[in-house]
Amino acid sequence: MPIIGPGYDDPEYDDYDPDWKTQDTPFRRWLFEKLTEAGCDYAADAAGIYAPANRYNGLNDDRAGLLADLTGVSLDAVRAAHKADLAEWAREQRLRDHPDLVVLDADLDRIGHRF
Repeated sequence: MPIIGPGYDDPEYDDYDPDWKTQDTPFRRWLFEKLTEAGCDYAADAAGIYAPANRYNGLNDDRAGLLADLTGVSLDAVRAAHKADLAEWAREQRLRDHPDLVVLDADLDRIGHRF
């Protein structure tokens, strides 16, 4: 399977996260939901392709238009989902910049999964 984005060792892209291929993100969830509602048989595969590309490469007008057509929503709805995903990603990056917060976040996640 081809790598989405730069290679793992490319120093120009230190923020590339290989987990993007499988990571549960707001845009992936949104896209999967909208594609499923639109009757798309390949919703999971499409969400797995477009969600990482959305974060890494951004969302140009052509891709936004394609996703709007595939999901049956407006361009504004696609862009809003994209912006929400980038806001979540920015939060994740801030956590990574503060090791103490990363540990706290992991602890809270661990506790949350117990219930």
